[in-house]
Amino acid sequence: MKTEQSVNNTNNQRRTAVRVIVLFGIVSLFGDITYEGARSITGPYMAILGASAGIVGLVSGLGEFLGYGLRLASGYFADRTRSYWPLTIIGYALILSIPVLGLARIWQTAAILLVLERMGKAIRTPARDAILSHATKKVGRGWGFALHEALDQVGAFIGPLLFSAVFILKGSYRDGFTILWIPAFLTLAFLISARIKVPSPERLETTSVSKSQGARVKLPRVFWFYSLFAFLSVAGFAHFQLISYHFKVQSIVSDVQIPIFYAIAMGVDAITALIIGKTYDKIGLTSLIAIPLLTIPIPFFAFSNSYSLAVIGIVFWGAVMGIHETIMRAAIADLTSLEHRGLAYGLFNTFYGVAWLFGSTLMGLLYDISPGYINLFVFFMEAVSVPVIFFIRREK
Repeated sequence: MKTEQSVNNTNNQRRTAVRVIVLFGIVSLFGDITYEGARSITGPYMAILGASAGIVGLVSGLGEFLGYGLRLASGYFADRTRSYWPLTIIGYALILSIPVLGLARIWQTAAILLVLERMGKAIRTPARDAILSHATKKVGRGWGFALHEALDQVGAFIGPLLFSAVFILKGSYRDGFTILWIPAFLTLAFLISARIKVPSPERLETTSVSKSQGARVKLPRVFWFYSLFAFLSVAGFAHFQLISYHFKVQSIVSDVQIPIFYAIAMGVDAITALIIGKTYDKIGLTSLIAIPLLTIPIPFFAFSNSYSLAVIGIVFWGAVMGIHETIMRAAIADLTSLEHRGLAYGLFNTFYGVAWLFGSTLMGLLYDISPGYINLFVFFMEAVSVPVIFFIRREK
């Protein structure tokens, strides 16, 4: 009788865990329709508003830096206050800055709005990922984050296609931003629904360490090696805004097709996420080697002057993004304690953001000199990151 009750409780918890993951997947789906749709054309849009390649690289890098760097504070605050839901809701509310981009008349205004949206992501992500980490404990870390990422990328696939449809119908960039009000409001509606249906997801994961004991536990050394690997590998990962800027100014891809290219990348992202998620659950941290191996070829293809090579570069770019958003997040939950989960995600994302600021800004400046220098920079950063993986495996 006791065993049967235990089995029932386990099954109920598993169903609740899947519900949490799916609900957040739907929230991310509509969120990605909004901001990934915008990100697919912000490079060309900034160019139209008068920004140079250096400015595009700086703004995208600064946005990612703040979007990841501020997660240290929000993650720490989430752990201290256990305000996971309020922070998640506030962060998603700032997604409304994306439709407002349609009102921008100068690149400086657009830059502020883009950075503001990234700050909203910084506020919500550690809290949201902490909630998801509780749920993925019941279904497998890799698979749980992969399922969320796959749903997330459905939205990332649809968003760019909305802009392509607008361009095909002879609409403008501003018409596209106006349409994005709809998914932005749906994002908030489904988020509130998720909060009502699953108010306490932390009950899905328990720990044998008491709260007072947990407060004295330090983050393990392997976490810092892992953060170093993230910094090196992410610094060598070119931002799509710079890639799309290259497509625009070199007339390699038309305005109509640039969002389609981004949609292709997001489709590859979703498929890769499901594959790498299952792989991670089987072989663990060894799967990280896929990141540098797939990142190195990207600039050779993406910054070429060939349409067909550009397509190949976008496929590689989408695959790497899928790995970043899946096993990189899953590994944090496996490397850290429950009590410090929000802080760990915040610290990790700080390193991630600093790396993207450094890499994006430098690649933007290198592009203004010669795109060929980007190839050398990416190869160096990714090659240096490989030995760190072996240190991580040894420490683990």
